[in-house]
Amino acid sequence: MAREAYISGVGQSEVGVRLARSPMGLTKDAIMEALADAGLTIGQIDGVASYPGKSHGYLGFSPVGVDEVIEQFGIKARWHFGGGEIPAQLSAIAIAADAVRNGHARHVICFRTVYEAAAMARPDEFPALRRDTVEGYSQWTAPYFAISAACWVAHTAMRQMKRHGMTREQLAQVALNANRNALLNPRAGNITKKPLTLDEYMAARPITSPFCLYDCDRFSDASTVVIVSAGDALDEVSANPVRIAATAGSVDRWSWDQPDYMASYPTGKELWTKTDYKPKDVDTVQFYDGFAFFPIGWLEALGFCDIGEGHRFIEGGTRIARDGELPLNTGGGQLGAGRLHGFGFAHEAVTQLRGKAGARQIPGDPRVAVATSGGGPLAAALLLARD
Repeated sequence: MAREAYISGVGQSEVGVRLARSPMGLTKDAIMEALADAGLTIGQIDGVASYPGKSHGYLGFSPVGVDEVIEQFGIKARWHFGGGEIPAQLSAIAIAADAVRNGHARHVICFRTVYEAAAMARPDEFPALRRDTVEGYSQWTAPYFAISAACWVAHTAMRQMKRHGMTREQLAQVALNANRNALLNPRAGNITKKPLTLDEYMAARPITSPFCLYDCDRFSDASTVVIVSAGDALDEVSANPVRIAATAGSVDRWSWDQPDYMASYPTGKELWTKTDYKPKDVDTVQFYDGFAFFPIGWLEALGFCDIGEGHRFIEGGTRIARDGELPLNTGGGQLGAGRLHGFGFAHEAVTQLRGKAGARQIPGDPRVAVATSGGGPLAAALLLARD
């Protein structure tokens, strides 16, 4: 236990669209809620981590840096991390877990703050990302007007249709499930306001084949915090800790010369090599759904079904419902509860494992969950256990 890493507290600010609160104000709200949840004080925090660090060229995407949080809160940090060149967003939590296991810190605040909706509404304060030259991995996307990840993921989703027979009606189940769950999540009220029907989904404006409007997450403004604590520091924690039982990640090429399968597939395979748990032990999954096809890929990648069968696994929506065989994205995911860029899935997994999800709580006594982020050219996964 002493050499283990645990999530001791979670917190989240208001989630909305074009909020007037500042990015740091949202971050402070989430940090204070996570501290109260864990029963810790800011004086006990000695580490801070984030993804991807402050993005000076695109402030709406990541407006708050690790150094700023340390400064604002007066944290006496022995360890800190903020970088984007890692296997997707939740890797920041995995790196923090390694830090506490190795004695570099005892309690680490991990945060992800997004401000994309507000930034678009206030371009004078938050200028849009513009490039005068094509460089780096943008050489594979910008010349083809494919800067949005919607294009990359649609490329893979269309292959699932052609190769394995996925239909739009099957793909729709991800969005419909997210909508149902979001309606029960108080923090999703600014994002999802009414039920979505299959007919509405099928008639929605197309974005990039096979995706329609409801297959794409919505820019939002929020901050989410996870506190990672060392096993030998749990005597300072008042909340029920959730163990980070295993982590995995993978980075693939950004170019159009893509492999057959997204980075989620090697990530999912690797995760089970680091634990005695198996897919059959998992009570709920919180899968990154920046686009509706990602959860289908994660289902296959993590072995909940065979490769090429993910769309059949979710057909009809009963298996992935809150009372189904494998409850998926019980808080609404990013499609239903806002683009929290990965960290919302760790927050929801912990909330479910503690039995504190209120009207959206899954039945029984959930003890094991998987949370993921990314899934295209980069991916990360956490296996969380209440044991």
